Amino acid sequence: MALAPLATVADLEARGLAIAAEEVAVVGVYLEEASAAVREAAGVPISQTTSTLTLEGPDDSQWLHLPGPPIQAVASVAIDGQTVTDWKLTAHKLWRANGWRTGCEPSDVEVVQTHGLPTVPADLVGLVCRIAAAVLVHQRAQPDGEGLAAKDIRSERIGDYSVTYGDSGRITDIELPDYLREQLAARFGGGATLVRSR
Repeated sequence: MALAPLATVADLEARGLAIAAEEVAVVGVYLEEASAAVREAAGVPISQTTSTLTLEGPDDSQWLHLPGPPIQAVASVAIDGQTVTDWKLTAHKLWRANGWRTGCEPSDVEVVQTHGLPTVPADLVGLVCRIAAAVLVHQRAQPDGEGLAAKDIRSERIGDYSVTYGDSGRITDIELPDYLREQLAARFGGGATLVRSR
């Protein structure tokens, strides 16, 4: 199941951006794309969801680290298809006295977990709104589609018009700069892979 965007059209309007009726559908797409970019940078879904994931059982530890913090609850755990209940959830990790292997070979541990935040933080709602608003403003400025491409203007002169574009490597306004990606990954402890929700 796809996750809902981290911000809504109403959130954009609450920040002073007027959305015409004919723009609602395209703004919804921009909000989805901006949300996906923020989630990818964070390495976690951010909003609360339930996911089923399969992890390799560590061979030398009683601890199994769970991706996608914060972990709110774990519904079930199975090792190589066999349900186990002798585990304890603490600090976004599972502890099991007998470890996570049933023999000498690697094991697959399937975990069904509820994780993420029940409410999206206001700063992330604002970030998604700013990204979507930037794309909408550019699209409005050049409705032929050219406005959707990112333009990194470094300098501009009016007399004998001249403009210099930077080489930021960005293709669209939805691509997040490296510093912001690093901040999101550090904040949410993600970065490995975005866990798949069911």
